[in-house]
Amino acid sequence: MKALGIVFTGKNQLERRTLDVADPGPGQVLVRATASLISTGTECICLQRNFAPGTNWEKWVHYPFYPGYSMVGRVLKTAPDVDNLKPGDRVLCEASHAQYVLSSARHAVPIPDSVSDEEATWGKLAYITQHGFRRGQVKLGEVVVIVGAGLLGQLVTQYAALSGAAEVIVIDTVPGRLAMAAAHGATHTLCKPIEQAETDLKTITGKAMADVVFDVTGHWSVLPHALGLLRRFGRLVIVGDTGEPEKQHLIHNVLGRDLTIMGAHDVNTPMDTTDFAPWSQGQMTSLFYRYLGQGRMRVRDLMTHTFSPHDAAQAYELLTQRRSEAMGVIFNWRNLQDPGSVSPGDGAGV
Repeated sequence: MKALGIVFTGKNQLERRTLDVADPGPGQVLVRATASLISTGTECICLQRNFAPGTNWEKWVHYPFYPGYSMVGRVLKTAPDVDNLKPGDRVLCEASHAQYVLSSARHAVPIPDSVSDEEATWGKLAYITQHGFRRGQVKLGEVVVIVGAGLLGQLVTQYAALSGAAEVIVIDTVPGRLAMAAAHGATHTLCKPIEQAETDLKTITGKAMADVVFDVTGHWSVLPHALGLLRRFGRLVIVGDTGEPEKQHLIHNVLGRDLTIMGAHDVNTPMDTTDFAPWSQGQMTSLFYRYLGQGRMRVRDLMTHTFSPHDAAQAYELLTQRRSEAMGVIFNWRNLQDPGSVSPGDGAGV
């Protein structure tokens, strides 16, 4: 089977290519995409090659690189040994931006009727941030600070509001992003660089400062300033992975104030539920869908742009050149003709 796909062929270079997709092998399902969400931070770092030599990013990103990992679609065909899914089922797959994909049936997450395809594309980011939020161990009445109000920051804000945090304080330099955060549970927003936020936080908290800070920016410069916002025995959770970790540094009194610094990466979340680790990737995604269905979380109003895959160059141009104008950016794969006119040379620079 032929499928239209989006491929990064080099730094700031992408193509729409015709890909070959095989029939499902053991344990697999063939899925036709309906919608996929661009992970704006991760995919732009990969496209712009905005990372240093020797990092995890360099080990991961090799061209041709197939971006995307949040695809929703309908099962077309299953392997004979698959009994948990059937043709017609809607599922979330950790798959690249492509018209048809093969997915492990075991780890494709069913989508309830109460959640739309577009909303469901947020499932991957929802469990990434949920894993980070669980690492932070937020308790009732605590002060939570979220640095960065992009896709991940918006989800962490909503988890913090659900958790019973006394204050949910979001820091960003883009007013529109902060307005979204305020509409989704932030009790305070600070429109300024983090290095200017300490005085405001002292005022809000009566000098008590933050119990937990979540750094979801993926920028190396944030770490020392985020540490400065914590109370003694406070916790910092780093959810956004920087491409230049060698530039990160600690402030002088991390040890003296008994601060805890935690990393949170989705590769460390279990794929399957066990008694020891009951919250697998699928379980966390399903919980997010439950919250959406109950109206306790919302992402519909966070989706700002929809593009045809044929307009992928315009989508990534928006995100690399005018990123502050966008939040959730979706590729709509519905009603596409089977590829026949797209050649490997159908590319563009960004």
